[in-house]
Amino acid sequence: MNTHSKLARWIDDYLANRRQAGFALGVEGEQLKRFARFAEQAGHHGPLTVRLAVQWASSSREGKPLTAARRIEVIRPFASYCQQFDPATEIPPRWLLGRAHRRLTPYIFTQDEILDLLAACDQLYPPGGLRGASCATIFGLIAATGLRISEATGLIRSDVDLDQRLPHIRCAKFGKSRWVPLHATTAEALRCYVQKRDLDPLAADTDAFFLFDYGRRASTRSVEYAFRLLRTALKWRAPGGHHAPRLHDLRHSFVSHRLQDWYARGLDIDRSILALSTYIGHAKVTDTYWYVTATPELLAIAAQRFVRCYGDAS
Repeated sequence: MNTHSKLARWIDDYLANRRQAGFALGVEGEQLKRFARFAEQAGHHGPLTVRLAVQWASSSREGKPLTAARRIEVIRPFASYCQQFDPATEIPPRWLLGRAHRRLTPYIFTQDEILDLLAACDQLYPPGGLRGASCATIFGLIAATGLRISEATGLIRSDVDLDQRLPHIRCAKFGKSRWVPLHATTAEALRCYVQKRDLDPLAADTDAFFLFDYGRRASTRSVEYAFRLLRTALKWRAPGGHHAPRLHDLRHSFVSHRLQDWYARGLDIDRSILALSTYIGHAKVTDTYWYVTATPELLAIAAQRFVRCYGDAS
């Protein structure tokens, strides 16, 4: 048995164990398999070393520092796993090639921009069809609940209890499921959509909750494509780190708008953000804070609170 086959077997075992614990590791799994092929082609023998990890991390076609740093991040937990079988395994230091993550400023939609987006869905082909109605409802649902796009498009009819206003999100990120209580207006918008959807004779042939025309399921890719078409039609540009607003930015907007509303209502932010973290399906509350963006409205509230606590510094 050569070194590569042993490394490849450990990678298979590592991925199987992690996935059994609820981690998808789709991209990470492909990267680790590429790492095994790289080690074989380089003629590497012996335990996993920092030198080998750095060689692979730095070998990407683009040569971007961020890519290299993220590859090291993928190697580290696998190296820890290998060390139990081969104590000579070396674990690359954290941030050996720099930080693996950077936060590009998301686009925070105003309420008017969200309404413009929903209205623009009427422009989608075919006119008056389910594609426009489904996209408008999905966009509105994400803006009102902070769902991930894949969670919205993954809904099936039995997941959505409109009488109780309680959709069930099954097997979301990290394999977790949760209930997402809806505001009455959001539930009513879903009821209106269901009425239109069920008028289509082909809609009964699938269990999907959101459908396009001809009985086609509204997939994540097709909804994202529709969003890009509408974004171009609306001539939106993003002043932040991304070249244009993204559909995922509706989720960021939901979090920022919630904080603004809580401050206006005088709620306990620390307690409320714990509930919000559970509501949007985060494993850690720090992940929720990552979504918070310093909008002009939130900065104005922060300034007012500072003045109330410490007086006018000028």
